[in-house]
Amino acid sequence: MLRRQIKRTILSWRLAHADELRIVVGASGHAPPGWVATDITSLDLLREADWRSRFAEGSVAAILAEHVWEHLGPADGLEAARRCRRYLRPGGHLRIAVPDGLHPDPTYREAVRPGGTGPGADDHKILYTYCSLGGLLEQAGFTLRLLEYFNESGQFHAADWEPDDGMVRRSHRFDPRNAGGQHAYTSLIIDAIRP
Repeated sequence: MLRRQIKRTILSWRLAHADELRIVVGASGHAPPGWVATDITSLDLLREADWRSRFAEGSVAAILAEHVWEHLGPADGLEAARRCRRYLRPGGHLRIAVPDGLHPDPTYREAVRPGGTGPGADDHKILYTYCSLGGLLEQAGFTLRLLEYFNESGQFHAADWEPDDGMVRRSHRFDPRNAGGQHAYTSLIIDAIRP
């Protein structure tokens, strides 16, 4: 209980001193410069009271969620997306990176599927594709920009994206396992933009 209160106090201080509200959810204490790290004990995606006590609606510039949404069931994922949209300012974005359900490597898919063999997969609730995650985000009221993903034919697609707008370490571009142009470990990455 004390540890949770300390984390919440630190978060409140960091948010009060931030030039612009850019938050990382599920950060495990890690955030790029200019971003504020949060985790489930300090800012729960599913607890309205956590958000209401820290932010005014429409006040957050950007939210980064790297490998978080796969830990939420579909209904919770939609609820969390709607909450993020409400607290983002117009033109603000939610950058989501999740394991890619259309990655052509069966070993990758086995590692990241719900109940899979990879780290954390025992808590995965869903394996998204660009269509399923995109549909959820559109249902929440966002417009989309697909940044990295595989399509149904196993073809990899990548758009130029700015790491300062939300650094995704587990990406084709930045994961060292992808040296030499390999697609050893990639994520499905989408920017969901509040109109």
